[in-house]
Amino acid sequence: MPDSHSPRRIACLQPSATVILASVGELDRVVACTKYCTDVVPEVQDGNRRIIADSWTSKASEILAAKPDLVIAAVPYQDAAVTEILKAGIRFLGLAPRTLDDIYMDIALISGAVDASARGAKVISGMREAIENVRRETASLPRRRVFCEEWGKPIISSQPWVAELVHAAGGEFLGKTGMQCSPEEVAQRNPEVIIAAWCGAGDRVPLGKIATERGWSGTTAVRNSQVYCISDELLNTPAPTLVAGLHALAGAIHPAVFGPQRGLRSITQVPRSQVVQQR
Repeated sequence: MPDSHSPRRIACLQPSATVILASVGELDRVVACTKYCTDVVPEVQDGNRRIIADSWTSKASEILAAKPDLVIAAVPYQDAAVTEILKAGIRFLGLAPRTLDDIYMDIALISGAVDASARGAKVISGMREAIENVRRETASLPRRRVFCEEWGKPIISSQPWVAELVHAAGGEFLGKTGMQCSPEEVAQRNPEVIIAAWCGAGDRVPLGKIATERGWSGTTAVRNSQVYCISDELLNTPAPTLVAGLHALAGAIHPAVFGPQRGLRSITQVPRSQVVQQR
């Protein structure tokens, strides 16, 4: 029986919050979420929930229409919408994770808010164990120089938690996390593995263009066809889904050891979305 003080109607403006609530068995409390949440938690497409805009674009009116008693969002979010939510007397939780430790804290915070602290702790320990298992598997393997980007125009490198996962997967993360950089800078570092996980793009990143139109043809990664797309939701959603992202990274960095992984596509493969359309 839920505690009378815990939220019963939650609006998730961030996929990570929806994933976390699903992972601790409290998805029934979600009454509204974004279309991006459906990419990582397909169960929310059951017609019982409002599909609303994300943290940056959602308007207070559509959030309030869902009659939530808690709204969870992540930076950047609209100050005006947050002000209206707070004026309406609704609790607001804003997340801003950067590292894996931050993500573990968010899981503990959200699970605690819905009376699921023990389940949240189990999810956290499961993530830690999975990451350590991969770290042990790659400890004796050669470390490969990895460039990983979360956006393509302009080029923006992936977030700090992705850098931590790259290291666990046997790679050396090139450049500064979450920062814009030029194609020339990347080429100069000569990555051995290039990974694109563009926000909102799923598996539809044009790897051929990345390899040929940025002046990267001479890099070790392109010469060896180690240019990959990892489905956006597996690396850019700071939630338990990162474990699948870690396995995808390991498959990209050390393909001979880890083999094909879910959500991982090589430059030599056709995007899954195109295959579906052709059918």
